[in-house]
Amino acid sequence: MTDSQERDGLEKQRRNERLLKEGKAHFLEELHKQIHTMEQMLCRMEQDFEEELPGHFYRYAHTLKGSAPVFGFASVGDVAGLLAAEWEWSQEEAKAETAAASSARQSALNSKGSLMQLKMELIILQRQLQVSDQKEQGARTPLMGQTGKLLVVDDDDVLRSFLVRRFELDGYIVHESDSVAKAKQKLREDTYDLILLDLMMHPQSGYELFDYLKEDPTLKWIPLIVLSARNDVHDKVRCLMLGANDYVTKPFQYDELAARIFSLLSRTKNFEQLAFRDPLTGIFNRRYFDHQIEQELQRIARYPAPISIAFIDIDRFKHINDTYGHAIGDLVLQGLAHLLQQQLRSTDFLARFGGEEFIAVMPNTTGEQAARIMEGVLQLTHRQPIAQYEGQPFSITFSCGVAEWTKGLPTAHWIALADETMYRAKQQGRDRVLIAGGKSETAVLFAPEGELKPKRVLVADDDGILRSILASRLKKLSVQVAEAKDGEEAYRYLHEHDVDLCILDGVMPRMDGFELLKKMKADSGERLRNTRILMLSGKKREEDIALALQLGADEYMSKPFSLVELEMRVNHLLGINE
Repeated sequence: MTDSQERDGLEKQRRNERLLKEGKAHFLEELHKQIHTMEQMLCRMEQDFEEELPGHFYRYAHTLKGSAPVFGFASVGDVAGLLAAEWEWSQEEAKAETAAASSARQSALNSKGSLMQLKMELIILQRQLQVSDQKEQGARTPLMGQTGKLLVVDDDDVLRSFLVRRFELDGYIVHESDSVAKAKQKLREDTYDLILLDLMMHPQSGYELFDYLKEDPTLKWIPLIVLSARNDVHDKVRCLMLGANDYVTKPFQYDELAARIFSLLSRTKNFEQLAFRDPLTGIFNRRYFDHQIEQELQRIARYPAPISIAFIDIDRFKHINDTYGHAIGDLVLQGLAHLLQQQLRSTDFLARFGGEEFIAVMPNTTGEQAARIMEGVLQLTHRQPIAQYEGQPFSITFSCGVAEWTKGLPTAHWIALADETMYRAKQQGRDRVLIAGGKSETAVLFAPEGELKPKRVLVADDDGILRSILASRLKKLSVQVAEAKDGEEAYRYLHEHDVDLCILDGVMPRMDGFELLKKMKADSGERLRNTRILMLSGKKREEDIALALQLGADEYMSKPFSLVELEMRVNHLLGINE
């Protein structure tokens, strides 16, 4: 074939496609007029019998049956075929007028459903043609590209099928159910942005789904629109009082229903964005996590299943901010949030817990399964940068603690368990995932080798509350923390362990801080000589400060003191982030 022949062939193909498209558009215009005419015929035959009308109606239906498939509208041809079959009797030998009138009234009644279906097919086909035009022109209507997952619950197969197809053309993901029982099952298995519910269904009415939604705290906030043929004010009031967001009476105009859905979803998403989303990363915030975690546990109380959480903290994030600036730090936070969301399942949810900390909730997941998911994310951070700025890539690792919920475990303790396990991952060298396991944790898959041992800090103070505050604060610096409640206990610990820093109270029972400093100075052991000392004391006299420094203290802070300043001094003494 020559180039000229190929061009002619392509031009002919395009011309045929154009003609077919024009023919489809013209056919749908005529179909709209024919449906209107057929509706008028049915109305007239229900009132007064006119001998020629049944034959006219049959010929309209018969013509559509043959012409629609020519343009690729097989669905229209099928419905027209049902109508033609219903009026086939009009082509037989003439009946007595009384019999013909009776047959016409019965056929008119039987044809209403099929004619309604024909109107629905017309709407769908018009929309398909419109979408095709928009794709060719690169344009889109305001509803194009709409997102959201809808559940349509209706036992009317024709209407339900129409709504599903029509919503899909507007860009929604749509699931359907023809009964309340099936709807409940779908709601257990998936998550939806909006429910459309028919009231009058068999064997269970739509009201029974109201009760189900109301009882489940994870479902009661899903927007719901009632679709009902009942235009009764009592039904409307009852539905709205039970939690429906809107009530639409059948028959309805699709465009009006679509506008109501669009408006409701937009308001819901805007509210969610303001109330439950972290503005920097776009993921859920602490407020949403606190709300949702209780709902997940309530669900498990009814439908027992494993559930785990993963507490994630970016390694050396302060160094990123200090070295490159907070703008790069923000990019890193956004990058990790995006990576985590990509790897988590649709049934999981991710929240920013604060700062560089994230928490992932994984229903129907054991601790081992959750840890392997997080290990997979961690390995991805080894292979690819988490963010880029002006061509420069930025890579990170993170430390993660995984905890599986056990019956009777309070929520706060569960979260604390995952948090503490994450800190132990930091202490073991960062860049790893640990599963909480009582007094000890186990690493998952691998732990990097060649890392420096974590720093160890001893907090020696007889004030239990202050010890607890300091220990909690120091854990955020990725150090191991030990505690001693008096001088003698502190001295024994220092003899038995390598301690990088001792935070020492000046006044304690059974050997105060100054006495401990004297014993450490007199001790010739290598272990004690390598321990740096930060003394905390209520004594503020210059001679006390001078004595502490003379006895070997590296730093001295008077009580009360700033926790921020304490953290800075600890960082300096341990050489962290320097």
